Amino acid sequence: MLPLLLPGSGRAQTPDWQSDIPLLQQQHLSADYWLAKLPAAQQLLLDAQQIRAFNQRTFAVQPEMQPIAEIPLSHSRQQLLERLDKVSSIPGSARFFANGRALVEADWLPLQAALNRDGIEDINPTRFALVTRRSLLLAFPTTLRIFNDAMALDLNRLQETAVFVGEPLAVLHQTADQQWALVQNYHYTGWVESSALAIGERQQILAYAAAEPFLVITGARAHTNFTPELAAISELQLDMGVRLPLLSAASQGHSIYGQNPHASYIVQLPMRGADGALELVPALIARNQDVSVGYLPYTTEQLLRQAFKYLGQRYGWGYDYNSVDCTGLLVDIFRTFGLLMPRNSGEQGYGDFGQNQRFAEDLPVADKLALLKSAQVGDLLYRPGHVMIYLGESGGEPFVLHSVFDLAYYQQDGHFYRGTLNGVAVTPLTPLYLTAEQNYLHRLYNIKSLR
Repeated sequence: MLPLLLPGSGRAQTPDWQSDIPLLQQQHLSADYWLAKLPAAQQLLLDAQQIRAFNQRTFAVQPEMQPIAEIPLSHSRQQLLERLDKVSSIPGSARFFANGRALVEADWLPLQAALNRDGIEDINPTRFALVTRRSLLLAFPTTLRIFNDAMALDLNRLQETAVFVGEPLAVLHQTADQQWALVQNYHYTGWVESSALAIGERQQILAYAAAEPFLVITGARAHTNFTPELAAISELQLDMGVRLPLLSAASQGHSIYGQNPHASYIVQLPMRGADGALELVPALIARNQDVSVGYLPYTTEQLLRQAFKYLGQRYGWGYDYNSVDCTGLLVDIFRTFGLLMPRNSGEQGYGDFGQNQRFAEDLPVADKLALLKSAQVGDLLYRPGHVMIYLGESGGEPFVLHSVFDLAYYQQDGHFYRGTLNGVAVTPLTPLYLTAEQNYLHRLYNIKSLR
């Protein structure tokens, strides 16, 4: 059977495609569909110098962000205890195990004990490290998964974010068994398994992070070439936005682990030695991988194309499930342009970086729709706990791309439908509801532009 042609699209629709998302058509799942509506999609939004200035302003106005180079070389006992109280506090609301049993005080005691408060000295030198594999950053040093009363087992409430290969970190503290480290990156603090870190000298870490020329991972993920000699860097996953120093055949030779590098990029990877110390080694990334020498040009076209590379990927709360949540999606996309931002949606949405068109949540829906008419494709739309990328209008309806868990709306017969998205999706904006009483527009409070 021949594929069906979408009206006016010039693109084929497969006859088995269907969706329970209202107003969605298969053509909406292509970046090309939205870009065809934009005559100036290739216009540069910010150049490299402007991006550097943008980042400097962001660090200046966002208190939760701090450049690694500015993290103090030591912390007092009181400072670390305060940091632990903030990072690893017992939640004020009930938490549950997967079997439905609520955690009681006795369940929290071993988690509190693992924080190793007794191991904190009066003065604690800061160590520095590079991440050697993608790793989860948690509120407590544990692999235990716990949940809120909704019992959504995909959402581990101890999961915060993730750290990525080549990322520089400050190591502030560790558990008594040294299996977990309390670390800080440029926008978050949490616990990570020590086995994912390679400890080095501060200047060495900073020099690696700033090295030029460099390669940027521009696909949702890429992998290094198979390397029989070094399992730690063989077929290693590299995520969108990862930046790695580029090496040359002139300095490394024409045989890297037994392979000629002429059809690959030679990058420098951090590797953890037997004693936990940093070793820097060459690795190959085949030129068929989705990568860029230097950052991508920051244009609306590139922004949308980067976003659509995640389409269909499963939702990953706090980067869990080897995936992204709503804000992780943005952080990854914008890192490919060299743009940095806070991690959490509240820090982003209520933050002063970028250009903000902030309004009261109780502003009439008609007024919010009028404001959306002035939004530009690629702007960020915020409601509490969530962020979406504005794609433009189709048939007069605003559409967005986002990593989202729930799906709810009123059907034509008035029935309130609850389904699931649980992935990176394209959806219309106005039909979607959070509860039977509140839709997305009721809670929308900011339109943010990064340009």
